[in-house]
Amino acid sequence: MTSFSLKSMLAHTIKTLEILKKNPHVVDIKRTLLLPPGQCIFKHTEGRHISLRRQSRSTATSGRAAKGEASLLKWSLLLIPATAFGLGTWQVRRRQWKTRLIAQLESLVAAEPVPLPADRLELNDLEYRRVKVRGRYDHSRELYLLPRSPINPEKEAREAGRLSSSGDTGANVITPFHCTDSGITILVNRGYVPMQKVRPETRVEGQADGKMDVVGVVRLTEVRKPFVPRNDAERNRWHYRDLEAMAAVVGVEAIFIDTDVASSVPGGPVGGQTRVTLRNEHAQYMMTWYGLCAATSYMWYAKFVKKIRV
Repeated sequence: MTSFSLKSMLAHTIKTLEILKKNPHVVDIKRTLLLPPGQCIFKHTEGRHISLRRQSRSTATSGRAAKGEASLLKWSLLLIPATAFGLGTWQVRRRQWKTRLIAQLESLVAAEPVPLPADRLELNDLEYRRVKVRGRYDHSRELYLLPRSPINPEKEAREAGRLSSSGDTGANVITPFHCTDSGITILVNRGYVPMQKVRPETRVEGQADGKMDVVGVVRLTEVRKPFVPRNDAERNRWHYRDLEAMAAVVGVEAIFIDTDVASSVPGGPVGGQTRVTLRNEHAQYMMTWYGLCAATSYMWYAKFVKKIRV
């Protein structure tokens, strides 16, 4: 029995040496010779002998690479909630800035009026600033901004909780105003009239004549917003303030003011139609980004910390 075992070992060793002779790239001869018969570390594949120990080393290397890739993916995914948190914080600051800006504009609208500057370039820094002018209206060249709804803070406060409002629509009457002090003619938004009062003959008592003092808020030109119809100068239908075009039609300076309520004439348009229009949707954006941060943070925690498959 012992003789048979020795013969078998000898045969196995001879076979191994032959393999090494034909495959000089194979290493770890000592381990090969010590293996029991029939457990050669070489595997025959397509005429080549491959070391199983080399395969195990390759597998270990692949495992470490896969682990490294998984770790990289883990920390890379953490960038999503971190970025969302940063954007939410940025929106908080934007909201604070926008709130302060709106408060400043509202204070300008309520400030004491100043004389209208003679230099048009100065007006670029005076939007929403109250100014006072003295002169007379030219009612023969009225322009109409429509459709418009009346600005009534008390009424808007009453209807704030309703699903629908009264839906009053009409137009703002824009009238050339000759300033006797400076000698220039400007555009003045006299205020709101309902649709049945748009034509001048329907409000004759409100067509003031003679010199008068007017206080108004400086407004600059507007850019047409999406879905807003284009102005139709031929039909005298203006949907947004294009000062250059409006001034060219009636031959006046491209200067525009909204009159205040006190400058309204009984029976005529109702002044005070200035609305501080600045979009302030940063609170919604803030909630969106912080919500995304919270959701993705939980998913990351559940996946990589609690080991719960999401």
